[in-house]
Amino acid sequence: MGLDAGNTVIKALLFDLQGRPVAMQALDGQSTIPQPGHVERDLNELWVNARQVITSCIDTADIDAADIIGVGCAGHGNGLYLLDKAGEALLGIQFLDTRAAGLAEEFSDAEGDALHSLCLQKPWPSQTPVLLAWIKRHRPEIYAQTGTVMLCKDFITYKLTGERISDISDMSGCGLTRMPDCTYDDGLLAVYGLSDASEMLPRLIDPVEIAGTVSAEAAVATGLVAGTPVIGGFFDVVSSAMGSGVVRAGEASIIAGTWSINQVFSDAPAVNDDLFMVSGFGSKRFVNIESSATSAANLEWYVREFVERGAHHDDPFGYCNAKVAEVQPVADDPFFHPFLYGSGQRASFRGGFYGVAGWHGEGHMLRALFEGVLFEHRRHIEVLKAAGVSFDQAVLSGGGSRSPVWPQMFADCLGVPIYLAEAQETGALGAAIGVSVATGAYGSYEEAIGQMTRRKSEFLPNSAMQSHYDLRYTQYLALIEAMRGFWETSQNSIERQQR
Repeated sequence: MGLDAGNTVIKALLFDLQGRPVAMQALDGQSTIPQPGHVERDLNELWVNARQVITSCIDTADIDAADIIGVGCAGHGNGLYLLDKAGEALLGIQFLDTRAAGLAEEFSDAEGDALHSLCLQKPWPSQTPVLLAWIKRHRPEIYAQTGTVMLCKDFITYKLTGERISDISDMSGCGLTRMPDCTYDDGLLAVYGLSDASEMLPRLIDPVEIAGTVSAEAAVATGLVAGTPVIGGFFDVVSSAMGSGVVRAGEASIIAGTWSINQVFSDAPAVNDDLFMVSGFGSKRFVNIESSATSAANLEWYVREFVERGAHHDDPFGYCNAKVAEVQPVADDPFFHPFLYGSGQRASFRGGFYGVAGWHGEGHMLRALFEGVLFEHRRHIEVLKAAGVSFDQAVLSGGGSRSPVWPQMFADCLGVPIYLAEAQETGALGAAIGVSVATGAYGSYEEAIGQMTRRKSEFLPNSAMQSHYDLRYTQYLALIEAMRGFWETSQNSIERQQR
């Protein structure tokens, strides 16, 4: 069984040992926004939803739960999930949260180089240690109650097993381990101003190490059999890459989901100040990652705010794709900055449409949005190339990969073949691949992925479109530079009002 805990949706899938889905259940949860920039979730609701999808998945499969060889969970990285000292849910902050933007910039200016030398990351707003430092500074009563600092999937593993653990892929991905060793480090905590937090960190294990077994209480709640092994699990971007068939050094995975994820696997971490992060998931196994909340979440916002209002469309995403397909791209098209949820370049960045004229329609606006997301993926990939990690083909996954138009746009703009995986739920499949390795069904990640993943389609670059995208991309970058001063002034005004 593979579990995938995203921003709000929790999914449970059962796979056979060829990686084919046997049953799936998913349930959407709720985020709350108690004030601007704060994005939180009720951890008790997360567990209720997890229990429900696990139970329903087993029921739908109509199998004996004793036949499930193990459970693995993948979950979104960063954010902050806290247990109190008694082990009860205390606070859940999601990775779209920007409350700590000012603190992240403060840390970057004062300690950015020192932090990068230790964890290969610089501070950013929803990074786990930055959020914990924000809680310590602004919500000391919550900090005083904190017993354990976790990531999203770790909370589910805890509820299944009673074990307070995290895995190295998640903890290295959130900047809480010394790199390349992937170990906790008191000196690193001290730079974040968290010297007193070492006892809050959970036991650190390998993703395919057995974290514990399903407890008797969790068995009653979920329908799983008590004693079923539960692995450490994965940072979801690593899991999704594996579920799409990527694991060897030099292979690339692009995920067009809530976040723009652009990652290349290697046997040693790339060391470059401009690189967003490196995650380790085993001996000589690293993922060099450039990412930000600038991908398909922008389309989800558009659909929610403008297409689904009044339930006017039975297939809102299909409607958007059809509108984009109607437009013949030209140099006069509008531009879009996909910064509705901020940017790793600067917390002050905001989204916007530019160059809109009276003859532009909804299709032009949507094509601008699709292009803006694409250009931000390209910008990230150029940072990876500058850091010495490049690729000549990539597998595209995430919600954006289901679009009939986006994959070809990626191939044309990036100038490399783009492949789609057969599996749609790559995060859950990656977690199940981990289970197959942990339980000995397969001897290695490579063997498991060779048996459990397949490609379904290929998109080759159209050279006729490359010059169009090259010019538009240059203009896109110039527009960012032109807007920097305005965004910075606006952010300063907001902060003054909040004080």
